[in-house]
Amino acid sequence: MKWVLTYLKPLRTRITVGTLIKIVGTLAELMIPFFLSHILENVIQSNDVKQIVFYGIVMALCAVIASLGNIIANRMAAKTTMIFATRMRKELFSKTLHLSARSTDKFTIPSLEARITSDTYNVQNFIGMMQRMGIRAPILLLGGILITMMMDRKLALVMIATLPLIFIVVYSISRKGVPLYSKVQQSVDGMVRVVREDAQGIRVIKALSKVDYENERYDKANLALKKNETRASVIMGVVNPIMTLLMNIGIVAVIAVSAYFVSKGTSSATTVIAFMQYFTLISMAMMSLSRMFVMYTKCAASAKRISLVMENVSELAHYEDDGKGDATQHVSFENVSFSYLGKKDNLKNISFSLKKGETLGIIGATGSGKSTLLRLLMRFYDPREGIVRIKGKDVRSYSQEELTAMFGVVFQNDFLYADSIEENIRFGREISADEIVAAAKIAQAHDFISSFADGYAHGVSTGGTNLSGGQRQRVLISRAIAGHPEILILDDSSSALDYKTDANLRRALGEALPDATVITVAQRVSSVKNCDHILVIEDGAIIGSGKHEELLKCCAEYKEISDSQMGGAFLD
Repeated sequence: MKWVLTYLKPLRTRITVGTLIKIVGTLAELMIPFFLSHILENVIQSNDVKQIVFYGIVMALCAVIASLGNIIANRMAAKTTMIFATRMRKELFSKTLHLSARSTDKFTIPSLEARITSDTYNVQNFIGMMQRMGIRAPILLLGGILITMMMDRKLALVMIATLPLIFIVVYSISRKGVPLYSKVQQSVDGMVRVVREDAQGIRVIKALSKVDYENERYDKANLALKKNETRASVIMGVVNPIMTLLMNIGIVAVIAVSAYFVSKGTSSATTVIAFMQYFTLISMAMMSLSRMFVMYTKCAASAKRISLVMENVSELAHYEDDGKGDATQHVSFENVSFSYLGKKDNLKNISFSLKKGETLGIIGATGSGKSTLLRLLMRFYDPREGIVRIKGKDVRSYSQEELTAMFGVVFQNDFLYADSIEENIRFGREISADEIVAAAKIAQAHDFISSFADGYAHGVSTGGTNLSGGQRQRVLISRAIAGHPEILILDDSSSALDYKTDANLRRALGEALPDATVITVAQRVSSVKNCDHILVIEDGAIIGSGKHEELLKCCAEYKEISDSQMGGAFLD
């Protein structure tokens, strides 16, 4: 919870002012029963109408001050909470985007989504409640006890005797709440994961008539959430009934004792009336505190989950370059091995080099390690052994901004967002409309974009679902090209293109980006056969390297792939 204070510190002036207003309003509320007791005990007996009117006006002013103070303070608290929550969500989202790939894998995307949404909401609710009730309730509690002690110490002690029991009950139950609500949030993660997967695959689900199956899968996640939430709610729900029981026992004890004192003439009925009003205020304060304890358990569980993300330290540390690289090589891998889980290597002893402007094709079976190689080049992960270099320098010696600025990338499962085609290509960068059109022409996308009535202003739905697979890929390639990258990575990005369009794309890339180093990962031999270098990867190891003609002669696996796809003949 300490990190929460860093977000509240800039708001301390607003919080201080709101707190002072809340204190004034609460103290005014506390004085109403005191003045009522004074009127009943002293003023009425004197038959002084002016005094009665005067104290009546004072009580009315106290009521107005209490009401206005609470309204103003609550409005300030609401605004303060919104500012706090907005900044917290913004920085958590930013931190999420800056997490390393390994950290993202560890937290999982559904869990990160839940932390940004439901967890921040729980913390926000508690901060708001603290400003509204966290000031008022203790003042009413302590102030009520202090005034009742001044009015009648014996009755006050009877009432106070119940408070330790209440605190013990609330504290004991609240300690169990944090782990319980942690399990609830983990169940939320699971439900979010199912919803996210189903939303992304809704067309496949319907096409394969698996709606009922997915409903059952969601029901399992929903029932797990229900089970954990019910257990937490049942245990935490015990607080209010037990507290109400103890408070009612206290009220009965006070009434019984006060009746005895009144009958003995050691106390007065007016004191008892005022006492019961203060006891009501104290009861309300205790109920508010119990609600805060329940809310705190949710907040503490959520704050812990958020802090794990906020305090996450990237394993991708900055390294000094060893100065042993060859500056004439634009991209090079030197005996690189890598493992995702640390159990078996997903890449084994990978070595190759590319000069500036050369092209590299990578081909291999699904799961052979092709995309993993690209992730190491972009430093999503660091290799277990070996060095990856760009321009002769260890990629670990570049800042993240320097490194990513060199790349234009199209991944296998890349995304488009709900905006125009132009903005999807621009992607928040300072790229002119002419540059966007030029990139679309290279990517063979200009013709189909121009066929829309609104052209580049044509709206794209979330995920690009209103475009065909080939159209989506060409828009994504346009986005990668528009930034004039030094290194262009195409990770199976032309699988939905016909052979003619694919060939035209390769030709246009060679003419328009002669100085860019292009790395193409593909399943089709036709997409890589004209590359300057081709790597054939199997089970994370290079089993073939060379040009197309060389591999046909010396790499049986490559020849087998070539013959199976094109019968040994290729289209230009």
